[in-house]
Formats: sequence, structure tokens, C-alpha cells
Amino acid sequence: MQVAKRLQAVEEYYFSKKLREIDEMNKQGKNVINLGIGSPDLPPHPEVIKVLNEVSAQPEVHGYQSYKGLPLFREAVAGWYKKWYDVELDPATEILPLMGSKEGIMHICMTYLDEGDVALVPNPGYPTYASNIKLTGAEARPYNLNEANNWSPDFEEIEQQDLSKVKLLFVNYTQMPTGKAASTALFEKIIAFAQKHAILVVHDNPYSFILNEKPLSLLSIPGAKEVAVELNSLSKSHNMAGWRMGMMLAGRQRIDEILRFKSNMDSGMFAPLQHAAARALTLGKEWHEELNKIYESRREKVYELLNLLGCSYDKTQTGLFIWAKVPGEYADGYQLADDVLYKSNVFITPGGIFGSEGNNYIRISLCGNQQRFEDSIARLKNVNKE
Repeated sequence: MQVAKRLQAVEEYYFSKKLREIDEMNKQGKNVINLGIGSPDLPPHPEVIKVLNEVSAQPEVHGYQSYKGLPLFREAVAGWYKKWYDVELDPATEILPLMGSKEGIMHICMTYLDEGDVALVPNPGYPTYASNIKLTGAEARPYNLNEANNWSPDFEEIEQQDLSKVKLLFVNYTQMPTGKAASTALFEKIIAFAQKHAILVVHDNPYSFILNEKPLSLLSIPGAKEVAVELNSLSKSHNMAGWRMGMMLAGRQRIDEILRFKSNMDSGMFAPLQHAAARALTLGKEWHEELNKIYESRREKVYELLNLLGCSYDKTQTGLFIWAKVPGEYADGYQLADDVLYKSNVFITPGGIFGSEGNNYIRISLCGNQQRFEDSIARLKNVNKE
């Protein structure tokens, strides 16, 4: 039995392969410190867990749920978007709950892309955009982001291409992996480009609350609902990555179209999870401030680690990672990452896995307690002494 042709264009995820190697190293007693994966290590707010426990104990909440989610959850999302992003959403027609925003990427690709179509993806950017596009038989065409252009799309350069088959444009701000923050001016350019070329924008927005005082939504731009879909989640903002609680925000027509595909893929989300997520979305500014204090402290340790490696970095970055340029003695980020892994037993992510424009960079996650970063620094210092 052979796998389907669609899988021939999709490789195993880099982290999946690398974590197997790290597992083997750990079996040999290496005790590798993993600074690569962006999985929040902190718990959700106690009130959120309390709601989950209380609602789970009710006998009537364990059946199949609506494909569109509980009204309570959709109303909480609408209130959250109004409070933090100043975006008005109709909870009945413009919000679609997701089992994490990652599944939304596939739903969108399967809804709009056919073989022969093209979707534009950021380079560097989240590899899942390209892999999901390829699974539909469409072409994932990279557009370059670079430090010289402040990690923003060069729309003049993009418009020199043949855009006749382009149906989707993926964007992601706060940008992963570069940490480039969103701005109203950037979002206005993105919407203007989409309107000009009749392209649907997919904005992936999971990092806007991390080390960022001004969360922004692409949907805050006038006319955005006609040409854009936004994905968001509670994974990073509320420490609920394993809960798989996300949402899609868009105009009614887009939601209805995507629901035609999604409704054939699942049977709704566990009701107690939706109740708990609704509670999480009511948390105030103090929750995010306390969370960001922890990330600020960790970030200082990452700066110390990067200084030991001779890397350069921008301190205006936001989000859950630090993006840094490798020093000239290394051929690329892969060489530096492997050097650190095999000499110090510390794993950091080479920027090249996010695209060719990331080849000379590395990425370090802020997920992990303070001791983990201090131990990593100590290991690097010990190697430098040898």
C-alpha cells in the first residue's frame, strides 16, 4: 500500500524528527535542555480550571455539540475582540470555534484551494502554511521577509509576479519567527493589496498578547471582513495550548463557506472546554501583565545566552520567541544550533526551518522556567572555558 500523492510533497515536521534525535541523546544520559518548542509551560488561571471541573461534573454536557460551538463561547469571543481589539463581531454569524487555530489553516486551504491555484506564504514563516497548501494540490509560493524591510511584505516586489492564480495570502503578526509586531499602517497595506487583487488574506494572530501592550487585529481595518479571515487561539494568551481552543473570525459568507468543510471533519468541541474558555476570555489586564512579567524575566536570560553565542537581536520584538542573527563564523543557523546541541546539550531552533530567509538566524523559545535558561547559560560558559 502506497501513501497518497498529496503526501509526497509534504515532509515530516522538523521538530518531529529532531525530537527523536534528542530522545536518543537523553537515553544516553545527555539531559538535553529544549529551548526550541513554543509550548507554554505555565498553567491557565485557577478559575478556568475550576469552571472545567464544575461543568464536567454535570451529567448533560457530555454529548455531541454544535458545529458552531456554544453561544456562550461565541459571545465570550465577541466580547474579547471588542474589549482588546475594538472589533465588532456578530457571535451568531462571524465566529467559528476551532480545535486550535492550526486546524483552521487546513479548513481554509481545503475550502478555497484547488490543484493549480497559488497561495502566498511568508519566508520565513510557520511551515504549516505551506504543508497544508501542498496537501490540497495547490502551490505554496513564498514571499520574502527580511531585516532590511523590517520583516514586512514588499508588495511592490510581489506585484511584479503573475498573481492571476493567487487565491490566498497568509500573514502573521506578531510575526513568527521574527517577532515583528503588528501595526495599523502595515495592516492597511495588507488589506489594500487584497482588495486590489481580489485575494483572501488569512491572518494568523496567536501571539498578540505576549510581551505586547497593544494587541491588534487585522479585522480592525475598515473593509477587512470582505477580504480577510483571522485565526486566533487561547494557546499562548491563556496558557491553554493542550486544550485546543481556537477561533476563526470573518464575515458571514466566509464563515458559512468554511463551515461546509469543517462540519465534515468533526462533531463539535467538548462543552466543558467551551465553558472554561469563555471564563478565560473574561480575564482582565492583570492576568496578561503577570504573565508578561514572567516572560520579561525569561527574555533577559535569553539575551544573556545570545550574547554568549555572539548573536545580534532586536529588543523591540514581541511574541513568545527571540529571533537572532548568527555571528559570521557560522555558515548558518543550522551549524550554530548543532554546535550548541552537541557541545552543550542545549537545543535551539535553526531559523532555516522557517524558510530560506531565516538561514542566518536562530530562534529561542521563552517557554520554560527560569532555571532552564540559567542551566543553559551555565553549560555554554563551561564549553567556552574548555
